[in-house]
Amino acid sequence: MTGTWRRGSGCMVVLGGGGVRGVAHVGVLRALAESGVRIEAIVGTSIGAIVGAAVAAGVDPDALTERARRFGRDDIVTVNRWALLLNGIRQTSVFTGERLRAFIAEVVPAVSWSELTIPLSVNAVDMQTARVEWFGAGGRVDVTLYDALYASSSLPLYYPPAELDGRYYFDGGILDPLPIQHAVELGAERIIAVDLSTELNENATAEISKGLVGVHHRVLSVLRTHARRQEQRADWPVPVLVIRPNLASFGTWDFDKANLFLDEGYRAARAALEEGATQRAASGR
Repeated sequence: MTGTWRRGSGCMVVLGGGGVRGVAHVGVLRALAESGVRIEAIVGTSIGAIVGAAVAAGVDPDALTERARRFGRDDIVTVNRWALLLNGIRQTSVFTGERLRAFIAEVVPAVSWSELTIPLSVNAVDMQTARVEWFGAGGRVDVTLYDALYASSSLPLYYPPAELDGRYYFDGGILDPLPIQHAVELGAERIIAVDLSTELNENATAEISKGLVGVHHRVLSVLRTHARRQEQRADWPVPVLVIRPNLASFGTWDFDKANLFLDEGYRAARAALEEGATQRAASGR
């Protein structure tokens, strides 16, 4: 934590990527609501973009928690059968995108940027320019909310890239997995960031033994680890509280651990808020 954190004050929330581990975001948000933290804006990437959009659309933390406890593989995964054929290597993804798009529409009741009750900013990577593009607050609003959320969470190889106005985009968490810097650039005065990364904790040999998908997953982990280094600084110009749920032993697709992720997110948030309050009291501020 940097700066002085005032419990109960308004803040901008940054929700990072993490695949199914993103269920932990819901636990964090429930803890923030119970602690009286007022969310002034949300910056999200990948699964963090979807969870953030649900909150920005006015979904109650308790309702989101209930939905998270029922989260499973069938919510976002449909295997692309064409990818299993002999010439399947020419397919753009292992999964189809329809199930993920349907899930987004289910959990995010707002259908346009203007319907959101909390400003939301999400990112995706332009495949042509390799630039991180921002949508929503402080960014582009010329694409639909749902298209931007799909683009932000379309993990390469697993889901087809999003086509927006003739350009292709993929998961923003690959190049900017915990976008604290963007929150600072948007003018945040206080930030709570939720870091779900467990990069490179899994054994490389075990991952490679899984074949093409395992090798690809390891490459993505290396890229995200490199990208996160800029967010590990301790000299942010505003107070930053980073919540890190202990998910080191779990993978991106551990659907059967959704309830554990939810509870660990809640526990980690409560602990971080209490630590921040203790430090503030000790400093006499």
